[in-house]
Amino acid sequence: MRIGVCPGSFDPVTNGHVDIFERGGSRLVDKLIIAVSSNPNKNSLFTMEERVAMIRNSVKHIPNVEIDCTGGLLNEYVKSKNATIIIRGLRALSDFEYEFQRALFAKYLDDDIETVFIMTNNKYSFVSSTGIRELAKFGGKLDGLVPDDVKEKLEERFNTVHNK
Repeated sequence: MRIGVCPGSFDPVTNGHVDIFERGGSRLVDKLIIAVSSNPNKNSLFTMEERVAMIRNSVKHIPNVEIDCTGGLLNEYVKSKNATIIIRGLRALSDFEYEFQRALFAKYLDDDIETVFIMTNNKYSFVSSTGIRELAKFGGKLDGLVPDDVKEKLEERFNTVHNK
């Protein structure tokens, strides 16, 4: 069984992420583990539990997906899951430079782990979780950029913040 891991903080999950999960999970591997992690360099908008719940709801139509939480070294996590593939989504050249360096580190640490890059669908090439949080904070239009339940959670989160 080919097992792949798609890691990220997914704060929040976007339609661009879901596109990568669909294409990576349903076409490249027998099982895709979406590994939700905390990023120590970022302040998260949503808790780990909230992010997992949003992802779970967003990928329920993909049969071969599992959602898990992780921390620490990605290579160790990948090995602990008997996976051999790390799946990364790319939007732009700047993503490639960053992800390429990470892929080289992963390869240095374990020659048996391969990193696969998937280009995002053009309609999501400008979408990032950071941009989505900013758009939501200022009441911008989120339709088509995030799953419907994520849109609702973002609107609730920022309405609560503005009403205090």
